[in-house]
Amino acid sequence: MSMTLTVEPIPAFSDNYIWLLHNGHEAAVVDPGDADPVLQTLDQRGLTLTDILITHHHFDHTGGLEKLKSATDCHVVGPNNPKITHLDRHLADQETATVLGLTFSIIEVPGHTLDHIAYVGGGMVFCGDTLFAGGCGRVFEGTFPMMRNSLSKLRQLPEDTRVYCAHEYTMANLSFASAADPENEVLRNRILHCQSLRGAGQPTVPSRISDEVATNPFLRWDAPGIIKNLIMQDKLPGNSADEVFAGLRQWKDTF
Repeated sequence: MSMTLTVEPIPAFSDNYIWLLHNGHEAAVVDPGDADPVLQTLDQRGLTLTDILITHHHFDHTGGLEKLKSATDCHVVGPNNPKITHLDRHLADQETATVLGLTFSIIEVPGHTLDHIAYVGGGMVFCGDTLFAGGCGRVFEGTFPMMRNSLSKLRQLPEDTRVYCAHEYTMANLSFASAADPENEVLRNRILHCQSLRGAGQPTVPSRISDEVATNPFLRWDAPGIIKNLIMQDKLPGNSADEVFAGLRQWKDTF
């Protein structure tokens, strides 16, 4: 069934992507921060919204819930957080949710928020604000070790898994990546590729897990070049993987 699903971004706000999955008739969306572009797209395509998937409680991911629920009576799933209203079902680690015939496994990925989950299925991962193309989310509610552990779970997904994150932050992320990992030739090629996509008005996402493992510093806490560079920059608080990650994330926060 998953082979017949189309996945495409609905742009929202300045840089959000609401992911639309559809089979030509029925549709689901991931993290609808704004209902209006979703309703407009459904109307243009003649699609019926049956499901909403939520990754975490931030308003730019949930703001459209009430309006979409009342307009379509769709089924809403997401993490167990009282801040997220209109949920029909709470999802926890290793549970599953079936949407449009495609079954997703749930991975808890706290760090950016404590309630953050990711949806894995059909060769895809919808990871909200945990893993970005070339970057990761800020650690707002969790700790650096918690966030690294969550990213470690995503890093272990099959390398051809397509990564559907929720923001077009890629060029800023890759700018930091080139500072953190300056000798990475694969990264240089990725920057050129993403520059051409943005120049043509195209999204830089989805990426693949293999792209992130090769070029995203926040999945490369064990890369010798990154560790060496952090030491040279005097930004390495210690030698553990968690401390390498913390050094990178704290540097990015002020980059």
